[in-house]
Amino acid sequence: MSDSNVSDRVGLTDSHASRRYFRKFEAIMGHLAHVAGVMRAEKHLNDRETEVLARQVAMLTFTFRALSMKYLLAGRDTGRFFGSLTIDNHESGFPAAQELMVMANDAGQAAKHLASMPSVAGLKRQMLEEIVSDHQVPTRTQFALSQRLYYEELARGNLFWPRNDPEADWLENLGVGRRRYLLHWSVYDTQVNLPVIYLMEVEDTGRHGLPTDPSRWPQVQAHLVSQSLGGLKLLTIAQGFDQDFDTLHPKRLRRLHLGPMYSHAYTQQSGPIRDVLAQAAGIESEDWALAWTSEELVSKEVRTEKTGWFGAVEREVFQLAPYDGAELGATRRERALILPARPFQVLSELNPPGLARVKKYVVGAGEKVLSY
Repeated sequence: MSDSNVSDRVGLTDSHASRRYFRKFEAIMGHLAHVAGVMRAEKHLNDRETEVLARQVAMLTFTFRALSMKYLLAGRDTGRFFGSLTIDNHESGFPAAQELMVMANDAGQAAKHLASMPSVAGLKRQMLEEIVSDHQVPTRTQFALSQRLYYEELARGNLFWPRNDPEADWLENLGVGRRRYLLHWSVYDTQVNLPVIYLMEVEDTGRHGLPTDPSRWPQVQAHLVSQSLGGLKLLTIAQGFDQDFDTLHPKRLRRLHLGPMYSHAYTQQSGPIRDVLAQAAGIESEDWALAWTSEELVSKEVRTEKTGWFGAVEREVFQLAPYDGAELGATRRERALILPARPFQVLSELNPPGLARVKKYVVGAGEKVLSY
């Protein structure tokens, strides 16, 4: 896997810019959870998919919270130890994948770091003494506290890592020896620096239920993770899975791309969204738009394929989009844009043809979400 071109990355070396960036994403993640509820009501997501998405959004929220602690003093004297948060300011607006890789390594050593550091209360007392007794700004102690809070976030777990291995949720029994599961997993695509969520509905005709099968389940997990590449079509992933596992039958595969995040202050976007955000710039809380793309592949029928002298296995025949299905490699693809009211107003006034058929979710204060 290769990262995005280094020229597309920028470090947030100013502490105010860094904190605004994290506040922006904290708000976006909160809005995304509410948008998921609207998508569920509109039947764009079913109940289980909404639950999975909510968990993934929570994991991303915790990840941004941990990074905000790590880089709390970016631009200050002690910030040079960890530098500054590196974001992809061209392709995604999200942190560079390397940030999550380093964080995953730090998580493995979090307990050791916490054991050797003073407590939060102790660090706060030390800061107070430096202010009152020494009459100095306790910058270094503030840095130590920020790192303590960073490792505490890592120790709590449930963060979005570069690779989040597949889990299996039982859905129903379809008959004797036939069960239906929802497999779900996620990755941080290192080529475009974006979180990607996968959901696959499978029917299982194995002797043991898939999650408790010590032979098949590790193989399935390894297979799915190895195929979680943004450049692969869903058809390629599903057909490969269907061929490799004779007792598992993929009925539906879905891939959700969260992002890019566009912001006039942080990204170098092109096309109509650039003009929209340029005209809407000025209000920090409304200087953003988040793209959302859903790809879906469904099985339309089953054919029987002979194996050996007397055996036979089921093979799926997948339905492709009527016009560009071969190129798309999916049954359908839907795009949406999540944005605040001011950018949406500008977008409506400009009415660029390239975004005319894109679903818009307009977010406001609280849980208010309007879809257009």
